[in-house]
Amino acid sequence: MKNETRDPVRRRLRKIGGQVSALERMVDEDRYCVDVLMQIAAVRGALDRVGKLLLEGHVETCVSEAIRSGRPAERDRKLAELIEVFSRFAHIGGR
Repeated sequence: MKNETRDPVRRRLRKIGGQVSALERMVDEDRYCVDVLMQIAAVRGALDRVGKLLLEGHVETCVSEAIRSGRPAERDRKLAELIEVFSRFAHIGGR
């Protein structure tokens, strides 16, 4: 992973960690359910953005290098990986 991707991902994950801690406090404080649900939606959105960032970096580096490598087996393996990722995270970027 390139530093241009790693650094923003780490910052976002730290922020998400704080959001999750806030969720715990909200539950402990018996906060209104809708407020908790809204915070959960915010955390999901933040995780989706991290996933999109990682996916972009992966395509720009690992996948593109495999395609340019001229090695069909490597290219096919990376493309199969990419298809698997898309099938698991199809909602990323769809907002």
